[in-house]
This record gives sequence, structure tokens and C-alpha cells, in this order.
Amino acid sequence: MTTETPSLSPQDALVAVMVAVSASDENLRTSELVAIQRIVNHLPIFAEYDADRIRNVAQTVFDLFEEEEGLDALFGLVREALPETLSETAYALACDVAAADGTIGQAELRMLEEVRHELKVPRLHAAAIEQGARARHQRL
Repeated sequence: MTTETPSLSPQDALVAVMVAVSASDENLRTSELVAIQRIVNHLPIFAEYDADRIRNVAQTVFDLFEEEEGLDALFGLVREALPETLSETAYALACDVAAADGTIGQAELRMLEEVRHELKVPRLHAAAIEQGARARHQRL
């Protein structure tokens, strides 16, 4: 990338993780985008967040995904912006976005694993978060 990648706020980092999970299978589904918007509109962590930033953050993620080492760069930005206390929050939001369309493909599973690893979410905590996402997004 020839331009400097912008720094992210903690909320931007959460949005970037959600967008990355949604885009990981190269198919941004409407249900996943709606889930991101719903999360930003309703969760307290985003109370002071300008939802108009979602588009810019998403574009940053897409631009990084075009780069050879873009995923590493993305996680570097996320780790820099995200307090360690929000690592599990980021993973929970990522799981909710992945589960939003009712199916989680291999690419999304790999991205979730990468998020868990990069943000150092303990495996037992991750399992509980994943079970919660499954329960919230269960269908009849």
C-alpha cells in the first residue's frame, strides 16, 4: 500500500475485526453487514462511536486484504488500538458476525481462530464465547 494506514480507535478495531471475519470468505453477506450495524447501534461500547466510520474502517480492511502481509498488518493495528481487556469482546463480536447468516464456513473458522490467537483469547474462554454465539443465532 502506498499510503499510510490510519491508526484505529478501540471501536474502529472492533469494527475491523467484525469486517475481517465477514470478508474472510470473500462474500460479505447482507445478514453479516446488518449484524455489524446492529452491534454498533446497540452495544454500550459503541455509545460514542460515529457509525459513519464503519465504511472507512471497512475500506481499510479491504485494502489490507489486498496486500501480501495485510492480515498481519491488520492484526498489528488492532492490537495497537485495542486494550487487552477488550480482546474477548472482539472475539465475541467476531463470533456473532460469523454466526449471523446461520453458517460458518472454513474461511470464517480459520479467521476466528486467527482472531483468537492474535488477541490471545484463552481457548476455554473462546469455547464459551462460541457456545454463546451459537445459542444466540440458533434457528428452528
